[in-house]
Order: sequence, then structure tokens, then C-alpha cells
Amino acid sequence: MMIRPFANRLCSTAAIATLLIASSPDISWARDTKHFKKVQAGSGAAAVTLQTYASRPEAMQFADDMAARRDLDAAWVRDAIGRAQNNPTVVRLMQPPAKTFVKNWRVYRSRFIDPIRIEAGVRFWRTNQASLERAEKEYGVPAEIIVGIIGVETIYGRDTGSFRVMDALTTLAFDFPASHPRAGERSAFFKGELEQFLSLQHRRSIDPFEARGSFAGAMGMPQFMPSSWVKYALDFDGDGAVDLWNSTADVIGSVANYFKAFNWQPGMPTHYPVSFDKSRLDMDALMAPDILPTFSVASFTAKGAVLDGPALQHSGPLALIELLNGPHEPQYVAGTENFYAITRYNWSSYYAMSVIELGREVAARMER
Repeated sequence: MMIRPFANRLCSTAAIATLLIASSPDISWARDTKHFKKVQAGSGAAAVTLQTYASRPEAMQFADDMAARRDLDAAWVRDAIGRAQNNPTVVRLMQPPAKTFVKNWRVYRSRFIDPIRIEAGVRFWRTNQASLERAEKEYGVPAEIIVGIIGVETIYGRDTGSFRVMDALTTLAFDFPASHPRAGERSAFFKGELEQFLSLQHRRSIDPFEARGSFAGAMGMPQFMPSSWVKYALDFDGDGAVDLWNSTADVIGSVANYFKAFNWQPGMPTHYPVSFDKSRLDMDALMAPDILPTFSVASFTAKGAVLDGPALQHSGPLALIELLNGPHEPQYVAGTENFYAITRYNWSSYYAMSVIELGREVAARMER
């Protein structure tokens, strides 16, 4: 799950840990695994034969090592990795964005808060109301947040990706673009995801080449990366299997479980309005922690942030969230620990606000 068009201002240790250790749904670099229209490579009459990895010594050595680590049949692992095809489209989509790219919250928002997703969200909520209510009761995650996530990710299962997951993960494990500033780190991450994916498919007795997902290997309605599937996916419908493509109950329960694992606080708002007292504003200090909630209400306001109403009674830490608007004035909110929890799904404040606002729009339509 977890590449986006709008990166945050700095890469914190916590974000790297989420990315490389916890395998959050967000893979936070270059482009978005889920938010760009999926592209198919080598289809139709113009299809070309893509290079496989059977002739790559490092890939075959990885297969042998993985088989030993996981106690899997070495021939099966070698065959799977050997048949995987290098996908040039995956490599191209993983390239860093142009340096001239300008963040624009209004444009980003318009991609996800639209009549199509809102109406689809209403239908999804009505159809799955019992599962949403159960998930909220058991995990404390509001239905509108779960609905917002699934809508932003895949329009409620309409677009779960067309790339063979096996090809995407193997390509990124062994041919991650060298031009990327953290190519080594990313390649290591995808080797781990490839290992998790093959182990998962072996346990499920499913051909690894059947699964299709995003160009980074994210799968199903919630676009879980393999390691997230292993750690957080649930059999919420009780049928004895986890299915994040077809079981909406499993999808809902798994998303709620994911947020609980990343310290979602039941009943806490995601953010508050904020303005500034320019006479004592220390914007550099307020922006320094990026999206990580760091400031108490007292320290936040002492640096020139102005809160009112319920925000003044907030007991946890806050972060100043900046949403750039291209040539226009940026927007700001005071983000809570729950705002930060949403960014563990995709390390982007723009993404988190889209999830929140789509969920609110669907909830409002439900009430009407």
C-alpha cells in the first residue's frame, strides 16, 4: 500500500520506520502507487516480450536465501522469481517527480472529492453499514474515516490496479531506478515486500502470478502492501480466509485494525482550525516537526498559533499542517495524533485531508 505526488517537508525517523519496518500502505516517494491512473505495459498488439529474472544471478541467489529463511521449496521460489518479468513501466513510474513540481492542495483535493466518489461512497456505506458499525465499535475508528480511505484508494474497489504484483515487486527489488536518491533503501524495502508476498501466496496456496495491483505491488480495495497484509489484514467476515479484493467486511475490518495498530485515539478529532498572531509568530519553530504532533496547546499558542473552542481543551500534542496552494495562500490546520495516524497509511498531509474530507462529504450525503 503505501508514492504520492505531494511529499511532506522532511522525512522523519518515524516515517522511515513506518515505511521500511511496519510497511505502511504508503510508499512515500516519487509518485503515487494508488492515486494515479493505473498503466498497463505490454498489452494488445504492441505487446513486447519482457525480460525475466531467471538469468539474473542476484535474483536467483535471493530466491535460494529466501527459501532457506522461510523453509520453502527452493525450486518453487526460484521458478516464481525466475518467471517474473522486468516491467519498464514500473521503473518509469517510480522515477522522482520533476523538480519544477508545485504542490497545490486545491488541485489534489479535486481529484478525490468529486460526485463520483461521493455517490460511490454512499452506496458502499449503505451496503456495508453493519460491518462499518462493528468495526467502529471494536476498533474505535469512525466509519467515515474507513469509507474515506477505501474511496481515495480505489473508489471502493473500482480501480485496484492492473499490474501483476509479482512483476512489480521483482522489478523494484532488483531494478529500482538508480537515479533515485534512496535507491538502495528502496530496493531493500521491495526485496522485503517480495519475500512477504511469496510467503503469503504460498501459505494461501495461490499462484503468485494471479494477483494484480498497483505498480508498487499494493493490493486489493485498501491497497495493502504484502507486509501490511501479513500484519494487519483480518478475516472480518469469518469465512476462514482473508480476501481484500472481494470481501468488503475483510477490507473494513483490516483498515480499522491498521489504524488501531498505529494508535488511533477513539473520539479524538483529526484536526482543528488554526490562525496566527503575527506579532509573536515563530513559523520556523512551528513547522520544524513537520506533521509529527509535538506541541502542547500551551507551547503551540506561545509560538503564535491561535486556537479557539474545543481545540483549547485538547490534551494531546499538535502539529501545524501546511497545505500549499500553488500560487495562492497556503491553508493551515492543527493536526492531532489521529491526523498523524492517517498519514501512517500514506505519508502525506494532502492525502490525509483528502481521506477526512471525502469521508465527511459521504457522511453528510448519508444524513441528507
